[in-house]
Amino acid sequence: MRNKKVWIYVVIFVMLIGGTGIYILEQNRFDMVEQQVEIPSSAGKLTGTLVLPRNAGDQRGLVLFIHGDGAIDAAHDDGYKPLWERLASLGYASLSLNKRGIGGSEGSWLEQSMDDRVDEAREAIAWARRQPMIDPNRIGVWGASQAGWVIPKLAGKEQLAFSILVSPAINWLRQGAYHTREQMIQDGYSEQDIQAEEAYDDRVRQLLIKKAGYDEYLQIAQGNDVMSKDRWTFVSKNFLSDAAEDLHHFNSPVLLLLGEEDIHVDWKETERVYRNKIKPELLTVAVFPDAEHSMLSKKTADSDLRAFMISLFAPRQITVPGYMDQIEQFLARLE
Repeated sequence: MRNKKVWIYVVIFVMLIGGTGIYILEQNRFDMVEQQVEIPSSAGKLTGTLVLPRNAGDQRGLVLFIHGDGAIDAAHDDGYKPLWERLASLGYASLSLNKRGIGGSEGSWLEQSMDDRVDEAREAIAWARRQPMIDPNRIGVWGASQAGWVIPKLAGKEQLAFSILVSPAINWLRQGAYHTREQMIQDGYSEQDIQAEEAYDDRVRQLLIKKAGYDEYLQIAQGNDVMSKDRWTFVSKNFLSDAAEDLHHFNSPVLLLLGEEDIHVDWKETERVYRNKIKPELLTVAVFPDAEHSMLSKKTADSDLRAFMISLFAPRQITVPGYMDQIEQFLARLE
């Protein structure tokens, strides 16, 4: 009898584990078709993912994804998939590329300027316009964070159907200073510590301004976040980035999505400058009270475990409520 009970417990355990596995697989099965693509470009081959709705039909609009900072693959570690699925449900295709040096894309993203990223996006758009399933007149962009310095420039060179920007900054140097202070406040540092870090950052900034080499930077580098040589090169190319004047280039609808808990970007400055520079009839702004930089809730962003569990068991709920709804409503108004 005792052995029988043990076997019952074993069977129940296996069923629970198996059932959980099946549930996870179902939750992470998205209603869309993913195709791996290669795009030739002047700076070397680009690889990525073209996502299409399952149901064939007429030519469909396309959303080109433009990443933020970092070594990001086409799916952003699968983080883009819930939004890709939502866009597919609306009849839109999505195109997202691996950054250079990632997933077979040639080159190095750390060697790119913002203008290089604009050129890359233009080549992706040109490729998309040649695809028979894509409506060449309904190609827009979605971009996060650092894409805020790319998309306004792109809008001056391409006729975009729309632009969706998530947590973009205005000025590289001000954004860095804002993030340093907000992060240190959150981590419990004193005002004296914060001012000391700001003084150090100013020394680094002066080196960048005078175009100092990496060896000179290393002579003053301190703390746990010493830049690699490649990162120093990347920052040297881009630290003067400022989106303010490029915002005049927008001549199609723009959706600006911001989070009040963003410690990376001063969302109030971003909203103010966007409202001042973009025609009111083109601009829609949505600010989410509990959202941080990546449109996660603060409690999710502050807990790796919570973020992992949500992405595993409920990936469509990983972002704050209303985020994807805002995108859907914005696109619906364009039809």
